[in-house]
Amino acid sequence: MAASEELFNPFRPEFHADPYPFYHRLRSVEPVHQTSMGFWVLTRYDDVVMVLRDPRFGRDGFEHLLAAVYGDDRESGRLSRSMLFRDPPDHTRLRALVSKAFTPRVIESMRAHIREIVDRLLDRVQDSHGMDVIADLAYPLPVTVICEMLGVPAGDQGAIRQWSSDVARSLDAIGMPSDAEIVTRGRAARRELADYFRRLLPERRRHPQDDLLSLLIAAEEAGDKLSEGELLATCILLFIAGHETTVNLIGNGTLALLRHPDQLGRLREDPALIHSAVEELLRYDSPVQRTARITNTDVEVDGRAIAKGSMVVAAIGAANRDPAHFPEPDRLDIARRDNRHVAFGFGIHFCLGAPLARVEGQIALGTLLRRMPGMAVTGTPAWRASSTLRGLTALPVTF
Repeated sequence: MAASEELFNPFRPEFHADPYPFYHRLRSVEPVHQTSMGFWVLTRYDDVVMVLRDPRFGRDGFEHLLAAVYGDDRESGRLSRSMLFRDPPDHTRLRALVSKAFTPRVIESMRAHIREIVDRLLDRVQDSHGMDVIADLAYPLPVTVICEMLGVPAGDQGAIRQWSSDVARSLDAIGMPSDAEIVTRGRAARRELADYFRRLLPERRRHPQDDLLSLLIAAEEAGDKLSEGELLATCILLFIAGHETTVNLIGNGTLALLRHPDQLGRLREDPALIHSAVEELLRYDSPVQRTARITNTDVEVDGRAIAKGSMVVAAIGAANRDPAHFPEPDRLDIARRDNRHVAFGFGIHFCLGAPLARVEGQIALGTLLRRMPGMAVTGTPAWRASSTLRGLTALPVTF
């Protein structure tokens, strides 16, 4: 079993640096793989899509896995499971409350403001001929946008950054062996975030604004749509999901382009390719590498019997490099056609913020290439120690 387990060991530093050779080997040797811990890992595109759309693979059953990381809900100040870990009808109800704020039309109306934020951030570093793409652009852009949408005061953004990072890091621990410190920090950060948003509620109840927090409070006060625990869990989810993955899109995308000067040059010569370029960058180095479901009945996949109640990991990063769906999957092609990647998931849990992430990525990357000619990486990029969310801790460049 030890040799077989090596097929999927997402905690190795080599995996963090480049998981794709590991995915290719697992897909070719054992595409429906059961680990020594009992959970399953699927790496083929068709299998991943099937798991994400098939109701036999659901979110009910995650309660005990989440409790092992974050503690019992009653110990968390009545903090409920977010819609991310709910099945219909609860998932449907919670998603409907916030979906209107993330429609493509609403996000397109924000394009000019997002462009202003990007220009303001780049103005700060333009004359220094160097920057850290993560600290100076990839992080502050999406966190500013989601804080404005939620109604988080600008001065508080720095204080809640570490909490968000700790919760995001703790996602690796759900259903998998993990460092006790990661679990401890994730649990504490989740409570801190809940307390933070709870402290915002009284003022916003008295003085509603045109933001998501006020919208959620109105739903909670209606009595039959949202409990306070669900309200707080939704705020935390929107805050973390609203920026953590977009940080990775901008950072991973910038690095991929710098490592492929032919594609970088092609995009500079034809800026209209930015839309297809962002889709290709999402496929090529996906910000979210995996998600999971729990089987609610016995299931057979490719002749392998998966028992009811099993955790099944859908390896999104592997699916997006499956040669059965993407010719030359390891080649970056910013004009790739028929690019049906699953970087935003699939089915009822398809990423609510996909339109926002796309616009932020298009504007950030397009403006960066236009304003910072001759950009080059300085030093060795450092990857964050996470196998669920793939991203860089820093990306220093000169221009």
